[in-house]
Amino acid sequence: MTSVRTTCAYCGVGCGISATPTGPRSADIKGDEAHPANAGRLCSKGTHLGETVGLTGRLLHPMIGNRRASWDKALDLVARKFRETIDRHGPDSVAFYVSGQLMTEDYYVANKLMKGFIGSANIDTNSRLCMSSAVAGHNRAFGEDVVPASYDDLDEADLIVLVGSNTAWCHPIVYQRIQAARAARGTKLVVIDPRRTESCEGADLHLPVKPGTDVALMNGLLAWVAAEGATDPAFLADHVSAPEDFWDHVRDGHDLWTTAKTCDIAPALLEQFYKLFAATPRTVTLFSQGINQSIRGTDQVNAIINVHLATGRIGKPGAAPFSITGQPNAMGGREVGGLASSLAAHMDFAPENVERVGRFWAAPAMATKPGLKAVDLFRAINEGRIKALWIMATNPAVSMPDAGRVREALEAIPFLVVSDIMADTDSSTHAHVRLPAAGWGEKDGTVTNSDRTISRQRPFLPLPEEAKPDWWIVKEVARRMGWRSAFAYDRPADIWREHARLTAYRNDGERLLNLRSHATIGNDAYDAMEPFRWGGTPFADGRFPTPDGKARLVLTRQMEVQEPLRDWPMTLNTGRYRDQWHTMSRTGLSPKLARHREEPQVEIHPKDAEALGIVDRDLARVQTAQGNSIFRVSLSEGQRPGEIFTPIHWTDRMSSGGRTGLLPRPLVDPHSGQPGFKSTPASVEKVATEWSGFLILRGDEPAKLPCLWSTRITVPGGALYEIAGNGDPARLDAFLPKGDRVEAMDASRGTRRVATIGEGRLNGVLFVTRTGLLPSRDWLIGQLQAEGVGGSVLAARGPGSQPEKGATVCVCFDIGLNQIVAAIREQDLVDVAAIGKALGAGTNCGSCRPALANILTRTSQETLHAAE
Repeated sequence: MTSVRTTCAYCGVGCGISATPTGPRSADIKGDEAHPANAGRLCSKGTHLGETVGLTGRLLHPMIGNRRASWDKALDLVARKFRETIDRHGPDSVAFYVSGQLMTEDYYVANKLMKGFIGSANIDTNSRLCMSSAVAGHNRAFGEDVVPASYDDLDEADLIVLVGSNTAWCHPIVYQRIQAARAARGTKLVVIDPRRTESCEGADLHLPVKPGTDVALMNGLLAWVAAEGATDPAFLADHVSAPEDFWDHVRDGHDLWTTAKTCDIAPALLEQFYKLFAATPRTVTLFSQGINQSIRGTDQVNAIINVHLATGRIGKPGAAPFSITGQPNAMGGREVGGLASSLAAHMDFAPENVERVGRFWAAPAMATKPGLKAVDLFRAINEGRIKALWIMATNPAVSMPDAGRVREALEAIPFLVVSDIMADTDSSTHAHVRLPAAGWGEKDGTVTNSDRTISRQRPFLPLPEEAKPDWWIVKEVARRMGWRSAFAYDRPADIWREHARLTAYRNDGERLLNLRSHATIGNDAYDAMEPFRWGGTPFADGRFPTPDGKARLVLTRQMEVQEPLRDWPMTLNTGRYRDQWHTMSRTGLSPKLARHREEPQVEIHPKDAEALGIVDRDLARVQTAQGNSIFRVSLSEGQRPGEIFTPIHWTDRMSSGGRTGLLPRPLVDPHSGQPGFKSTPASVEKVATEWSGFLILRGDEPAKLPCLWSTRITVPGGALYEIAGNGDPARLDAFLPKGDRVEAMDASRGTRRVATIGEGRLNGVLFVTRTGLLPSRDWLIGQLQAEGVGGSVLAARGPGSQPEKGATVCVCFDIGLNQIVAAIREQDLVDVAAIGKALGAGTNCGSCRPALANILTRTSQETLHAAE
């Protein structure tokens, strides 16, 4: 079949993909070698997108309550309820909560409806949670939300500084590009992160700073370069303005020793970084969620930008501050006004902009002020001020901070609409109307990646059943609300042309976002659109989109870092795993991606664990003032003592615990409204259970198990549940499918093994133990697709079975830890390339290469110690 060039569904790297349909709901996925973002490379998530395009769990028909409805009835109801709410309570009584998973065209129509026709700015996006502090920082420094860097700068840099970014896991293709630059030109790499993450493997320097001290670190750096004469006086004089007391503030209290004490790192380590930075003009500072997701995130962004402006490291090859975004179209949403704090086309709510956009749209009721940002929006629902909400392509009941209160809001709101690809999410459970949206592989539109490259996302699968594109759903509601001519779109190209015209409308150079050349693009040209980066090389001429044409240094202050509290002595940090994405509605469908981290873990330093009486693989309850959840313990010396880390992905659909969203405080940055997910006061305690085990079931129907701990992952042919609890585990027998039953017990170890077999095939198996060890799950999982299975299945291995492969390290080739260690020892492998040649591990997406380097070092040390 014909290959289709499209873009990846995951992070903001924006990788190009070549997708070839291989059946009604299957596709072969390869990297697009012609795409500038990835040149054919894909990470593990992108590589396995083909495993996620089936219809398991899909919402395929409009639903009113729990009853299937026609599109006309569902859309009429949505339009009527929103109209009635607006008429009775005013336009600010309704809201949209949208997503970086939407196409730019989807975003544009939703924003136009809310801000130009309903007359409120109450449309915000889950991108508020990941990069709105970067937006606010760009606006303060440059006068416009412009990322002044491209991936090409990574190829030209002599120093790359990663701040608050585990790039190796969260943006693997960018990390591979960094590593390629290091190999080609000796580029130095510095990682600034409280945790020693995979991105630190092989780095020239790691600064394990105390969480929340990035402003002090960067102000100290600025004071250092100023004292050493490493600023650019000519650039400052001609192209940068500063508050009157700016340099006095920088010099006051930002000496090396004071900064080192604030950041809790050795002065010698800090001095090493400062000297390296001062001596290296071609520097890219790449920052992500560790900077943005803070109640001081905007100041942290501006502290980084200040250093680049003061040293003239901007608008030049290999020299820029570089915000790298989380979602595939967070940037497209920023461009069309998807944030409550912006209007459209990089315009704010200044009166002249309101008039300009209102005239362009011929809008009857323009919003004149910013709307409610995400945290305030859900707080307003709880307070009864928002009475109708439409959620599109996101799951705030899991992803928002203080998610328990968000769930209460969704339960209480008088009218809730959810457009999604999945039938059941933690958020859609509460919806009065559910609308089936197009998914990846079916969507048609554009997305913008982290370096401003706009790419087409093209469909290569038909829309299933009654699913519709988001832009179509929104425009149909708008037309039913009375605005037919303003929303007379027939195809995404119609919307794209209008968006492009708006960026150019009465724009005489005051805004860099200007897509004038695309304002009259034809349908065929739209379909054939090649990736392009708007804005050229921003600020190369030294001019900025501010009234005086100069960039602004912004005075930033280090807030006092809270000391441990008696009841909450730990500091909770949250983030992503390598092979999962957001709330796992897509990646959770992939059997291969599930094997890297099968359970939600709390990472804790061994010294803290010892003090708490906790050992590796225990269960532990993490508690904050907002709520609590249970996690599997993983001991890690990469954690700073007193700090813990949990992943953001697990939901009630996947686990009885691991709900990280319950834990963070709903506190936000005062400039951006972005929540602080990285430093929540917390406590940890061991959770004792009487037994543990696992359950393997054929099929994809999820089971709600009556036990304290239950996590589910997809495996070939079914699902694997890790379980633990108290009381009699025999009650779990009821979840085994029907079939011939075989059973074995060992009273001395409190072990019980039960399997059901039908027509020679394994239907399900339950293993539990009170004191003994549990066998590997791998062979049993394989039996779900085997024939001629007998009672020997209770041995959990067949005759002549291979040794256990161990925890999965390389997802692309399904290679485990034990296999890698054995190969290193038996073949005397000395580097990652040798491991790749021997096993294939690390030779596809490269995401596991830092882990391979770590395993190689550990194994070599163990071998050396054994020899001694």
